[in-house]
Order: sequence, then structure tokens, then C-alpha cells
Amino acid sequence: MGANISRFKLLRDIFISFAKIGPVTFGGGYAMIPLIEKEVVIHRKWVKAVDVADVFALSESIPGSIAVNSATFIGYRIAGVMGAIAALLGVMIPTFLIVLGLCISYFFVKDNVYVAAAFKGIRPAIVALIAYAGYKIGLTAILDKTTLAFTVLSMAAMLLFNHHIHPVALIIGGGIVGIVTVMIRKALGMVTRMDKHEKHSIEESAAQQINKGA
Repeated sequence: MGANISRFKLLRDIFISFAKIGPVTFGGGYAMIPLIEKEVVIHRKWVKAVDVADVFALSESIPGSIAVNSATFIGYRIAGVMGAIAALLGVMIPTFLIVLGLCISYFFVKDNVYVAAAFKGIRPAIVALIAYAGYKIGLTAILDKTTLAFTVLSMAAMLLFNHHIHPVALIIGGGIVGIVTVMIRKALGMVTRMDKHEKHSIEESAAQQINKGA
């Protein structure tokens, strides 16, 4: 009985957390990334920052909204299938109701000077949120010179050939480059870190081996 109550409270908290995030997110799923990280990593401590970065990368590489995909993946990571459903409903229901209300009321206020002025201020704030999301993901995604170089090259390719390179092709290319790089480094006897925290583990292991040898 106690276990069922605890699980119900967890599912309730998941729903409430994502229900709070959805309605205050302007600019789409990318603007939601900092809020998701703040809620599930810093506030709730349900998952680690590096795991959230992996979720965002996976959510972007499959069809659908990154916000909905991320909420579903994180909910599943926390509490399985029911957690995924709770997070999905939490992020969708309040936002759907707000959008429905805005669609109905927009035709009555679209020419209002104050509404136009508000949107003029919201747009640059959205750019800042998206830039901040990119920065936070970069902290966990850029591990070394190789990942930094591929980040720069990918960004340059998108800026220069954005009408000719499909994002899916870039994602698949990144996956192939990652696999090939790890295989080459392994063949050369080099250790590849999969996250920044792994550096300390590798250094500690090496120090222990040296101490044993001494």
C-alpha cells in the first residue's frame, strides 16, 4: 500500500513538474530545455545533467517535437511507462488549453498595439533562451578537441548550406563520425571519454595502477 502511494506521488510530481514547464515556455521545445534541466536536475534531482543532454540529443534525432519527446523520455527514465505518460500529459494538456484559448482570442486582439509590442519583446528573449540551451548542452556534449571541431564544422555547414543539408543527414553523419573516431582511438590504444565526469575516473584508475606498480 505504501509503495503504491509513493509511486502515485512520484507520478503526480512528474505531471505537475511538466505542467508547470509547458505553459511558461515561449519559442518551442528548445526554449524549454533550460527549464526542464532546472526542474528535473537541479530542483527535483531525478536525473543527472549528462543524462538530460543525451535525452535532448535523442529527442532531436527522431520525428516529433523536441519538447514532447524530451518530456516522454525523461518521464520514462524516472518512472517507466507510467512516468512517460504522466510527463507527456503534463507537458501537453496545459499548453493545448492555452493555445486553444489564444487561437480563439487572437482574432479579437491581433491588431492591438500592446499585443504587438509584447510579441516584439518576446522574440529576442526567445533567442536568448535558445542560445542558453545550446550553451548548456555544449557543456556536456563538447568533451575534447574532436567534439569541438565537429561542433564548429556542423554549425558552419548549417549556416553556409542550410537549404541543402537536411538536419537528419547531419545527425546521422555525427553518429558515424563518433563511431569511427572511437574505433580509431581504440585501435591506437587511446581511451575515449563519454562524458566529462569520466575524466576523473580515468585519472584515478591510472593513479591507482601506478601506486600498485610502485
